Amino acid sequence: MVTSVTSFGRSGLYDWLIQRVGGAAMAAYTIFIVAYLLLNPDLTFDQWKSLYSQLWMRVFTLVTLLSFISHAWIGLWAVLTDYLTIRLIGKKATFLRIFAQMMLGSVAVTYLVWGIEIIWGIQ
Repeated sequence: MVTSVTSFGRSGLYDWLIQRVGGAAMAAYTIFIVAYLLLNPDLTFDQWKSLYSQLWMRVFTLVTLLSFISHAWIGLWAVLTDYLTIRLIGKKATFLRIFAQMMLGSVAVTYLVWGIEIIWGIQ
């Protein structure tokens, strides 16, 4: 049995809820960006910069980024625990699963830090 030590939430229900709320945030952000682009066909860099210099837009973008990272982590954790805990060549693939989780976790943290730097670095 695989424990939920590396899961993002405290249980499957919390993971499910985090993914659904995060999915709603990502959907709202996508709808907003598409609508903004459609309503501003001659969008300039100054307009784009002005949009992202507003606090509410930075917070909205940060919430979307956090939603994306948590959504991806929970999904990857579920896939890795389902498919990399099967027996490979007669042995459990625990090392392979932990290694994959560490690598993907490192990528997720890198993207998160990079995204925060981009969002809050706009002047």
